Amino acid sequence: MPARRFPPTAMPGWRPAALLGFVLAALLSAGACGQGPGAGGSSGKVAVVAAENFWGSIASQLGGDRVEVRSIISNPDTDPHDYEAKPADSRAIASAGYVIVNGAGYDPWAQKLVDTNPAGGRKELDVGNLVGVKDGGNPHLWYSPAFVRQVVDRVTSDLEQLDSSGASYFDSRRAAFESQGLRQYDDLRTQIKQKYAGTPVGATESIFVYLADDLGLKVTTPPAFMDAISEGNDPTAGDKSTFDQQIASRQIRVLVFNSQNSTPDVQALVNEAKSVGVPVTSVTETLDPADVPFQQWQARQLQALADALAGTG
Repeated sequence: MPARRFPPTAMPGWRPAALLGFVLAALLSAGACGQGPGAGGSSGKVAVVAAENFWGSIASQLGGDRVEVRSIISNPDTDPHDYEAKPADSRAIASAGYVIVNGAGYDPWAQKLVDTNPAGGRKELDVGNLVGVKDGGNPHLWYSPAFVRQVVDRVTSDLEQLDSSGASYFDSRRAAFESQGLRQYDDLRTQIKQKYAGTPVGATESIFVYLADDLGLKVTTPPAFMDAISEGNDPTAGDKSTFDQQIASRQIRVLVFNSQNSTPDVQALVNEAKSVGVPVTSVTETLDPADVPFQQWQARQLQALADALAGTG
């Protein structure tokens, strides 16, 4: 709420003392708003830009009606790896009070937007840096429940710094999100771990590895195979042969694939698994459909996984 300024000639009859009183009152009013540099536009809300909608969904739920969130990647058909930024994205970043990027080599285009559109007082969150995953590591950080919790804490803290008068509001939003919003997500993870820990599963990409580790599932697919598919490269003949054999001999209980990256090679594996009776289930990189909350998207995938592990999927 910036103080309004008028030239003396615009206010006939105002004496210097009256003008000083007006300015002081305006400044006190602005201070009472408690808004930091992230408050955007006439709405007074913190303008948040997330590179991907999974982080945007979390920020929106934590910020409630004190934030305005825009997610750059929101279309399920868009590949975040190869996204080409648009002028509107640059404008959004330039006017944002808070920017969230995934990092870890997943969205380098997003960091370029941040670097080429500097803004004083803006806060930035690189999730990879927050959780200690650098370029070359598994960048699918939103599939790690532990990393998600770290992001929830950090986003809440950052919003409280950007809008100090909303601190108690943000704390209550976080408490509700963790205890209620994530309840089904947490319950399903607990159920799967209790029932299926140690179960061998196959995955076409590294996107599933963090979640599999959390669930206690044993991913037997060659790591180099999963990395190659995730990065758009061809796996080695040896890794292909190993994975084919695991499927053909039913050494895995379930096959998990990324339906947003179903290449001909991946589809061939899916078809092979189905032909020998290995249940197949899928995950996606971004919210699908795009308008569901993060936890609902994840819970739906977890339920499908549980059904597949039970042989009913």
